[in-house]
Amino acid sequence: MKYTIDKQEKYTVLSLHEEKLDSSIAPNLKSEMVTLHAEGVRNIILDLAEVKYTDSSGLSALLVGNRILQEDGGIFVLCRLSDHTMKLIKISQLDSVLNILPTVDEGVDAVFMHEIEKDMKQGE
Repeated sequence: MKYTIDKQEKYTVLSLHEEKLDSSIAPNLKSEMVTLHAEGVRNIILDLAEVKYTDSSGLSALLVGNRILQEDGGIFVLCRLSDHTMKLIKISQLDSVLNILPTVDEGVDAVFMHEIEKDMKQGE
């Protein structure tokens, strides 16, 4: 699996450099997200700009990432999805479950908003 990781203080951007997010890639993506989470990463922005095709195992990997971060009070944001991937997410009715934004910058904004909201709830 080809990818790059950009770790920041509040979030990590994971950019997938693959054309297909399918059964040959999905297990590696899952394990990378689990590893990042184990290392203390609480917010992941997954940049899928290069991914043109996604199948059900790819969707499963996305849901795993979403679940492990949400359980820990973090946020998982998908950015720059292809039309095919977006269509698959909508057909599966996961567009209401997953955080999907057009750009990485908007994903970063979402992370900071999430952190502010979390801090405000803890302060109450």
